[in-house]
Amino acid sequence: MDTKTVETVFIESARLIERCGAQYAEDLLAAGRDTIGCFERGGKVLICGNGGSAAEAQHFAAELVNKLCVYRRALPALSLATDTATLTSIGNDIDFDHVFARQVEALGRAGDMLWALSTSGRSPNIIKACETAKTLGMTILCFTGMPGSPLEALADRTLAVPHADTARVQEVHLCYGHQLCLHIERHYLEQANAR
Repeated sequence: MDTKTVETVFIESARLIERCGAQYAEDLLAAGRDTIGCFERGGKVLICGNGGSAAEAQHFAAELVNKLCVYRRALPALSLATDTATLTSIGNDIDFDHVFARQVEALGRAGDMLWALSTSGRSPNIIKACETAKTLGMTILCFTGMPGSPLEALADRTLAVPHADTARVQEVHLCYGHQLCLHIERHYLEQANAR
């Protein structure tokens, strides 16, 4: 690897982020409104993903509960990828395909929201989580890679990334999550300032 290769990766990532920002800006704002509506109705956001997407699920939950930039009211959000005992219990006693669906069944309610992250849009455990969320009457926001995935068919709203490389997709997902959290945070700051 040389400096030119490093520069090329950064340029490719920046161009993809810019393209997705333009292509999905309206969907992102709508997803923010969906999430704010969930919170306003007393609901919560459950977030799931595998591997790097699990790390992003935990990251986004932390920013909703605590803050992205400025302190405001805490918002009810939970990553389903962090409880080792629960994950291994379900994985061992049932199977790994149900590690998130079982938690959605236990914790989700009508009016809640599921943010489901899968770079392939084909992860069986994410698909099962979405199927369970749908039966409960939850709103489903999917973060995926290439458009047209099986996961997208289950979503109320999808933020896709038209790229085949997992790392590039995760980089854009991080931008999507940050923009959602920023949109939500600004709403609650404006609400607090209006009082």
